[in-house]
Amino acid sequence: MVRSPALSRRLRVRGQDAFETQEFTPENWNDFERLFRKYHGVQAGCWCMFYHRDGPTGPLESAERQDQNRKDHRALLLRGHAHGVLVYHEGQVVGWCQFGRREDLPRVERGRKYKSHPDLLAPPAAWRITCFFVDRPFRHKGVARMALYAALDAIARKGGGIVEAYPATQKHAVATWFGSAGMFERAGFRVIHPFGRSNVLVRRRVAPNGR
Repeated sequence: MVRSPALSRRLRVRGQDAFETQEFTPENWNDFERLFRKYHGVQAGCWCMFYHRDGPTGPLESAERQDQNRKDHRALLLRGHAHGVLVYHEGQVVGWCQFGRREDLPRVERGRKYKSHPDLLAPPAAWRITCFFVDRPFRHKGVARMALYAALDAIARKGGGIVEAYPATQKHAVATWFGSAGMFERAGFRVIHPFGRSNVLVRRRVAPNGR
């Protein structure tokens, strides 16, 4: 069962002051931008746009690509096609989780890893959880876990359905931004099949409104 929105939005972790979550909206875009600018857009300037795109951005130079990613993410947010959760500590944004409808994050299913077991992917997932990022001083404090539960709550409020993700089975996996397999399994996800050498595809069904 998905935790209630109230529990997801405020949590005391390992003796720390409470962490809080907010769903990603145009009103808190500046907070998202502040966190990502601190790390030069994260993952070589991705600005969490990689899975929103069908393919590469083309022959842009690095700085141009980073700026285009930032602008494109904000444009998607304003049109209602970008979703996520921000985690705060004492008013400072310290964590991020991206989720979205399957059609808004199409790049996952373009790859061979996703297509390798088509018989296990029916019916198609309604939602995907693709990326986590935590400010360095706040890592290993449960921030990603809190963001995951808040994302599941948000999905429940938006109608629920099958949710899938691609977490890592070891901490040295290349694609660690997907989160850890253990974290997802504790949240009720089950492994469907391998997703590359060090990740797995997991799924669970979320009921509408968290019931």
